[in-house]
Amino acid sequence: MSPAERVLVVLAHPDDPEFYCGATVARWCDEGREVRYCLLTRGDKGDDDPAADVQALARQREIEQRNAARHLGVRDVTFLDHPDGYLVPDLALRKDIVRVLRQVRPEVVVTCDPTNFYPNSTYINHPDHRAAGHATLDAIFPASGAGPFFPELIRDEGLMPHKIRQVYIAGTQNPNTVVDVTAFVDRKIEALRMHVSQIRDPEEMAQRVRQRMLDTASPPDAPRYVERFMRLDLGG
Repeated sequence: MSPAERVLVVLAHPDDPEFYCGATVARWCDEGREVRYCLLTRGDKGDDDPAADVQALARQREIEQRNAARHLGVRDVTFLDHPDGYLVPDLALRKDIVRVLRQVRPEVVVTCDPTNFYPNSTYINHPDHRAAGHATLDAIFPASGAGPFFPELIRDEGLMPHKIRQVYIAGTQNPNTVVDVTAFVDRKIEALRMHVSQIRDPEEMAQRVRQRMLDTASPPDAPRYVERFMRLDLGG
């Protein structure tokens, strides 16, 4: 990946970028890449309490996400304002993502794996995560790069087609790319701590993140931390 390349991270909720790829984002930003986020919701259902003020929560989570992104070096964050918990990979969502792809014109897009229903035996992957990955991949190919798709984006908004060169799919069971982020794991954890509405036990979170990212082949006295992706090279 060239330092001049522009990266767009498209995921469902505030805190998703930090969990899925925060250390990689920090590394890319330090290497001079321009990284932007596009979040499909504001996370307004990120509380189990039926009496929760969902509008206040959404505002809080937006602030948390912007602070975390700034800490990693991200240039800006766009929210598409779809309702949390109700994402569906339909044509309306696909068009919204195509619009952002054509506006930002990234060479690289990061999203998550729509096929990963149960990452392990204790967790069901959030349906919004799967919908976000599904809609984003459909937006990348063929819609973003082909003029006959959503021609109104050209006619009404002047957004010409744009082809994506590379996709990094996070949260996959079948990674083919490993990014060494040993030098950036602390910054990822620091960014996650900024999501105070979601992180109930910061120390437990930090321990869990380190355990998940540990390269078990590395020596105990020099642990190596990685983030794993399925990388698609589309040519662009």
